[in-house]
Amino acid sequence: MWGRLRKSGARFLTAARGGMNDGRDKRTHNLFEAAAAYVSACAEDDQERIDEAAGWVSPEALSFGVNELACRAVIALARERDESPRAVARTLLGLPAA
Repeated sequence: MWGRLRKSGARFLTAARGGMNDGRDKRTHNLFEAAAAYVSACAEDDQERIDEAAGWVSPEALSFGVNELACRAVIALARERDESPRAVARTLLGLPAA
């Protein structure tokens, strides 16, 4: 009886260890990594990567990260184009000049 229990336990541990090392990145991600991965996946219309990145942090943290990324991107483009951030944001969204 103890032999069967030991074999069963060994199979369970082997399966658990195998599941832990399935080739995926198991490290924790911060909200900015999640936002960058999420936005780039959205731009490439890659639903699998969108779902993966969305699972790295809470929805609130992801929202904050995406907002921060948008702000930084608009500022960078505004500097590059020598325009106001407002004008760049409106152009990116296809809105008429204010």
